[in-house]
Amino acid sequence: MPEARETAVYTHGHHESVLRSHTWRTAANSAAYLLGSVKPHMRILDIGCGPGTITADLAELVPDGHVTGLDHAPGILDRARATAEERGLTNVDFTAGDVHALVYPDDTFCVVHAHQVLQHVGDPVRALREMRRVTRPGGFVAVRDADYSAMTWYPAVAGLDDWLDLYLRVARANGGEPDAGRRLRSWALAAGFTDVTATSGTWTFATAEERAWWSGLWADRTLASAYAERATGGEHATAERLREISAAWREWGRREDGWFAVLHGEILCRK
Repeated sequence: MPEARETAVYTHGHHESVLRSHTWRTAANSAAYLLGSVKPHMRILDIGCGPGTITADLAELVPDGHVTGLDHAPGILDRARATAEERGLTNVDFTAGDVHALVYPDDTFCVVHAHQVLQHVGDPVRALREMRRVTRPGGFVAVRDADYSAMTWYPAVAGLDDWLDLYLRVARANGGEPDAGRRLRSWALAAGFTDVTATSGTWTFATAEERAWWSGLWADRTLASAYAERATGGEHATAERLREISAAWREWGRREDGWFAVLHGEILCRK
């Protein structure tokens, strides 16, 4: 088994502004492309589980099976366990681990799922090989990642182009690939998959409530998260520039004609 190693830094960290987004995620809004393949008896590994909201949804879909949530950051797992406990789930557990070197034997899981993970890892092909290794024959590896350069919005508020340019530079300096969505199929083929269904999905933020939520979490994340620390610590931006970008997010959020779309690449790979 390959030696575990950390090959990239998680750009966002787990600041409250980040968890505000992560806890909003559900299987319905973040894994719809997978749900038609999930059966009640399945054993599922959910990689990058974070606070566990998607993990808990998957556990509800496999009442005769089991779900394991895995995250590289042990500190978030208590939050995930609390999510499962609040929902009365007994067929789920959580553990820390490295997707580059999973501790499970070959052919362990029916489904291995990862949402917004491969954009942050140092070697996505190696990660996919490991996900494939622990998947049973006939099972699925399911991966969904955003594609930052494909994100689009209206109106063109001054400062948001700077936000995107800065985010791309910070994420790549950390060893990740923020335009992962468009690369998923290529990475899967390189990892040895031959049966790959590639699709796409979007999140759209347009109502007053959606604009306030999306712009608010990014305005706060720009100033107070690990991303902000890495932006200034890596000399990608000054604190003043971050304040200007944060203000641009809030300005966009106040626009009644505001609209923002996040494109995701998706792959469903049968082993």
